[in-house]
Amino acid sequence: MNYAPHAPMAAAPAFVLRPAKPGDEAFLFRLYADTRAEELAGCGWPAAQWEAFLRQQFAARRSGYATAFPRAEHRVVVAGREPVGALIVNRTPEEIRVVDLALLPAKRGAGLGRELLEKLIEEARATGRPLRLQVLKTNRAARLYARLGFAPTGENGLHLKMEWRAGA
Repeated sequence: MNYAPHAPMAAAPAFVLRPAKPGDEAFLFRLYADTRAEELAGCGWPAAQWEAFLRQQFAARRSGYATAFPRAEHRVVVAGREPVGALIVNRTPEEIRVVDLALLPAKRGAGLGRELLEKLIEEARATGRPLRLQVLKTNRAARLYARLGFAPTGENGLHLKMEWRAGA
């Protein structure tokens, strides 16, 4: 018998990005709250006070992003069928900016953030634009950014500004 060779099956992608929609609000708030949990763990507030504070901060953050980056793309990171993160990217002729990247705690450290950033690095390389972001100085993700070739370009208070540039 003569068998035709089969192309190897491609592995299913680890994630997909889809546009954020109004029905994602509860997930996006939970994700935001998870990103603040470590920072606020020792404050000793009652749950209701925590929730009110985080909702206020979440609304202020969203408003600030909308003002500073009105054309940014807001995406939900989906693994399997479950939302596991969010990515906000602002593209201009001068740069690609990661406005925000957050993953649920159970998904951190497993390579998903690296994969998301590598796709953005590919885009930056292909378009000749720098890829920029800022990160809290105390955030462990800063080490990942450095390993991927992001270099510090400055700081503003609590944040470190970083940039990836082809050939740098």
